[in-house]
Parts: sequence; structure tokens; C-alpha cells
Amino acid sequence: MDFKQIQELIKMINKSNIGEVTIEEKGFKLTIKQKEEPAQHVIAAPVHAPISMPAVAQSQVASSPAVQSAADKPKAAEPAADNLVTIKSPMIGTFYRSPSPGKPVFVEPGDEVLPGKVVCIIEAMKLFNEIESEVKGRIVKVLVEDASPVEYDQPLFLVEPN
Repeated sequence: MDFKQIQELIKMINKSNIGEVTIEEKGFKLTIKQKEEPAQHVIAAPVHAPISMPAVAQSQVASSPAVQSAADKPKAAEPAADNLVTIKSPMIGTFYRSPSPGKPVFVEPGDEVLPGKVVCIIEAMKLFNEIESEVKGRIVKVLVEDASPVEYDQPLFLVEPN
């Protein structure tokens, strides 16, 4: 099961009345539980070693990253204008602005972006996931500090579309 399939499964469960779903295949177990709040819980681990963690998980399980709870999550700034588009985190993990330490950042406020341009990396479970812009525009604001934990659907950038 790949990451996109897991994301779609979480979205479908959020929109339904299903309380819990468990999927097992080839030594991989995925459990999605719904709470009263609109947050999801996913438990992903090899069948022989359960690991519990909030939100979205990768299909390959390594070690559990440190994750803030939803209550500890910093409040993101709301867009100042109605025309701004928010690039949000598609997963939980650690947000990085550059490909590696000492390298230039992917984007700065004022930079132009096109759909498909990498704007940051999110490390989740020892996998580095490039996050791409889905809009054409100009970066107005970076909402997250480098090397800080992010939650699923947390705003990362504000973009003024062109």
C-alpha cells in the first residue's frame, strides 16, 4: 500500500461513519481510528512489533519520529488576503527548507513557484518526501521554522497565485 492510497483511505474514513479500519498485508498492519474530533490515528508496524503514532504513516515502517500532539500544535497564521493559497503538509514529520544542511533553501518569500516545483522536504519515518507546489504564484510567507515537526494538513506556505 503506497502513501497516496493511505491518504485517500483516511479521507474516505473521515467523510464516513466508520469508527475503525484495519488492513494487513505482507507483514504490514495499518489501523485507522476516528475520534470525535476531525483528527485521525494510524498505527503502522510490522505485524510482530506494533508502534502507535498519530495521523498519516508511510508504508515502510522504521522508527517512530517525535510528533507533537494536536493540542501542542502552533496556530498557523490565517491568510491576510482572500486571494492567497495555502500549501499544506500532506503528512506528519519534520519540515526542512533545504535538501541538506548547508545547502540553499528551496524557496524564499518573494520567489516564484510553478506547479511541480519542490518547496520543502518532510522527513517521515526516515523517508525524505519532496513537497511540490500545486499552484503558480509567488511565495508570500513561510509559516514553519526549519527542522520543526509538522502535522497532517498544517499550513506551510502562503502563495499569491499568478
